[in-house]
Amino acid sequence: MTTPTRRRKAIAEALTLLLPGAPYSDIEAIRADAGSRHMRDLPPSIAVWLATVAHVRHGHTDYDGLLAEGYDRDAARFFVIDRTNEVLTSWRATRLLDPDDGDA
Repeated sequence: MTTPTRRRKAIAEALTLLLPGAPYSDIEAIRADAGSRHMRDLPPSIAVWLATVAHVRHGHTDYDGLLAEGYDRDAARFFVIDRTNEVLTSWRATRLLDPDDGDA
Protein backbone atom coordinates (compact mmCIF):
# COMPACT_ATOMS: atom_id res chain seq x y z
CA MET A 1 0.00 0.00 0.00
CA THR A 2 1.46 3.37 -0.96
CA THR A 3 1.67 6.30 1.40
CA PRO A 4 -1.08 8.30 -0.38
CA THR A 5 -3.36 5.27 -0.17
CA ARG A 6 -2.57 4.87 3.53
CA ARG A 7 -3.34 8.53 4.07
CA ARG A 8 -6.66 8.28 2.23
CA LYS A 9 -7.59 5.29 4.35
CA ALA A 10 -6.60 7.11 7.55
CA ILE A 11 -8.68 10.13 6.50
CA ALA A 12 -11.66 7.88 5.78
CA GLU A 13 -11.33 6.26 9.21
CA ALA A 14 -11.03 9.65 10.93
CA LEU A 15 -14.16 10.86 9.11
CA THR A 16 -16.10 7.79 10.20
CA LEU A 17 -15.06 8.27 13.81
CA LEU A 18 -15.66 12.03 13.91
CA LEU A 19 -18.81 12.36 11.80
CA PRO A 20 -20.86 9.16 11.79
CA GLY A 21 -24.05 10.92 10.70
CA ALA A 22 -22.85 13.55 8.25
CA PRO A 23 -24.45 13.70 4.80
CA TYR A 24 -22.46 12.15 1.96
CA SER A 25 -22.03 15.42 0.06
CA ASP A 26 -20.54 17.09 3.13
CA ILE A 27 -18.31 14.09 3.87
CA GLU A 28 -16.93 14.14 0.33
CA ALA A 29 -16.14 17.87 0.51
CA ILE A 30 -14.45 17.43 3.90
CA ARG A 31 -12.53 14.39 2.61
CA ALA A 32 -11.22 16.43 -0.33
CA ASP A 33 -10.18 19.33 1.91
CA ALA A 34 -8.52 17.04 4.47
CA GLY A 35 -6.56 15.36 1.69
CA SER A 36 -5.43 18.59 0.07
CA ARG A 37 -1.80 19.54 -0.34
CA HIS A 38 -1.75 22.15 2.45
CA MET A 39 -2.95 19.53 4.98
CA ARG A 40 -0.38 16.92 3.93
CA ASP A 41 1.93 17.37 6.91
CA LEU A 42 -0.85 17.14 9.51
CA PRO A 43 -1.98 13.89 11.11
CA PRO A 44 -5.17 12.68 9.37
CA SER A 45 -7.37 13.21 12.44
CA ILE A 46 -6.28 16.84 12.74
CA ALA A 47 -6.65 17.44 9.00
CA VAL A 48 -10.18 16.03 9.15
CA TRP A 49 -11.09 18.19 12.16
CA LEU A 50 -9.77 21.40 10.58
CA ALA A 51 -11.44 20.60 7.25
CA THR A 52 -14.71 19.85 9.05
CA VAL A 53 -14.74 23.11 11.01
CA ALA A 54 -13.89 25.14 7.91
CA HIS A 55 -16.53 23.34 5.84
CA VAL A 56 -19.26 23.88 8.41
CA ARG A 57 -18.30 27.52 8.98
CA HIS A 58 -18.28 28.42 5.31
CA GLY A 59 -21.12 26.18 4.15
CA HIS A 60 -23.60 26.05 7.02
CA THR A 61 -23.29 29.36 8.92
CA ASP A 62 -23.33 33.12 8.27
CA TYR A 63 -19.55 33.29 8.73
CA ASP A 64 -18.77 34.60 5.24
CA GLY A 65 -21.56 37.15 5.49
CA LEU A 66 -20.20 38.43 8.77
CA LEU A 67 -16.75 38.81 7.23
CA ALA A 68 -18.30 40.68 4.30
CA GLU A 69 -20.02 43.03 6.76
CA GLY A 70 -16.64 43.93 8.23
CA TYR A 71 -16.38 41.67 11.25
CA ASP A 72 -12.87 40.39 11.86
CA ARG A 73 -12.21 36.66 11.73
CA ASP A 74 -12.29 36.13 15.50
CA ALA A 75 -15.55 38.04 15.96
CA ALA A 76 -17.20 36.19 13.08
CA ARG A 77 -16.09 32.86 14.54
CA PHE A 78 -17.50 33.85 17.92
CA PHE A 79 -20.91 34.63 16.43
CA VAL A 80 -21.17 31.34 14.50
CA ILE A 81 -19.85 28.91 17.12
CA ASP A 82 -23.31 27.89 18.34
CA ARG A 83 -24.55 27.24 14.79
CA THR A 84 -21.36 25.32 13.99
CA ASN A 85 -21.90 23.10 17.03
CA GLU A 86 -25.57 22.62 16.07
CA VAL A 87 -24.53 21.26 12.69
CA LEU A 88 -21.85 19.06 14.24
CA THR A 89 -24.37 17.74 16.76
CA SER A 90 -26.88 16.95 14.01
CA TRP A 91 -24.13 14.90 12.34
CA ARG A 92 -23.51 13.08 15.65
CA ALA A 93 -19.97 14.46 15.77
CA THR A 94 -17.76 13.10 18.50
CA ARG A 95 -16.16 16.50 19.00
CA LEU A 96 -17.51 20.06 19.19
CA LEU A 97 -15.95 23.49 19.28
CA ASP A 98 -15.27 24.83 22.76
CA PRO A 99 -16.53 28.42 23.08
CA ASP A 100 -13.85 29.08 25.73
CA ASP A 101 -11.04 28.02 23.40
CA GLY A 102 -9.43 31.03 21.76
CA ASP A 103 -8.85 29.10 18.53
CA ALA A 104 -12.49 28.14 18.02
